[in-house]
Amino acid sequence: MSFAFTARLPLSRHAVDRDHVRRAGEDLFEGLRADANARVLPLWRGKALVADPVASVALRWVEPDRLPADLTSVYLGLSLAEDASEPVGTALVATILTDEAAASLEADESRWRGLRELATVLGDRDAGAFAEALALANWHDSHGHCPRCGAPTMIEDGGWTRRCPNDGSQVFPRTDPAVIVLVTDADGRVLLGSNAMWETKRYSLLAGFVEPGESLENAAMREVHEESGLRVTDPEYLGSQPWPFPASVMCGFTARLADGQDPHALLPDGEEILDLRWFSRDEIRGQEGEVILPGRASIARAMLEHWLGEPLEAGAPLQPGEPHRGGA
Repeated sequence: MSFAFTARLPLSRHAVDRDHVRRAGEDLFEGLRADANARVLPLWRGKALVADPVASVALRWVEPDRLPADLTSVYLGLSLAEDASEPVGTALVATILTDEAAASLEADESRWRGLRELATVLGDRDAGAFAEALALANWHDSHGHCPRCGAPTMIEDGGWTRRCPNDGSQVFPRTDPAVIVLVTDADGRVLLGSNAMWETKRYSLLAGFVEPGESLENAAMREVHEESGLRVTDPEYLGSQPWPFPASVMCGFTARLADGQDPHALLPDGEEILDLRWFSRDEIRGQEGEVILPGRASIARAMLEHWLGEPLEAGAPLQPGEPHRGGA
């Protein structure tokens, strides 16, 4: 995994010490609310506040006493950023706002922005903290009840655990692993597909979720076969990036078309994958305006640029690529 590739992954950046030991401390949030130096990232409907609605280059962190104490909060950790407006060691919290609390804090909806939009313009600390906070907020939103008995669960450990009040069982934040595969043939072309959920002319790498009892490598080969009808071999891990939409980590692989496979024997299923095409490097370079390629926030774009050997055109249409359930 080369530095040149990992440096292109905007959501893999981080500058926060997650400080897991402090999560279990008693009265954690009471102490943080009393800490004048602590900072809170307000989240509303999956969006965070930005300091400047035009530039959108920094998140707006607020003092703990600016928000109601009864909202769901998560302790993110300690800032490690040297160039942040707060000093290194600043305690960071994310708080999930209701509509009323969000409107009270900031009624201008243009100041609330999503992670896809901000991922490539935020600094390391804010990009990583936003990804961490959004993943945890999505987990809390979907895991409010015990999976065994259905009782409402209690939040513990700084927002990193939910406990059943009946049997004491714990539920922890989950991440769904997904594979995304850059497939090449003997001529060095790359295989891209168009998903049924996407707009016309949008193409990306083939991707899907890892199934139970399956290795990442086997998932990569299976997903390609299910979505294209082609057999691939030699899957090699390239890098990973969190994708909290709502709870994935994208594991990037390269693979090559298996010997004896006809690259033209493409079999899109017509339900999830509507079209499949092979692209040479020159064809990718010449597709501006013709094909919508993955957006800058996605690992798919970084993988394509790694294969291409240069950045994609800055003016190319941008759309973030995501996994879909496929056979998972």
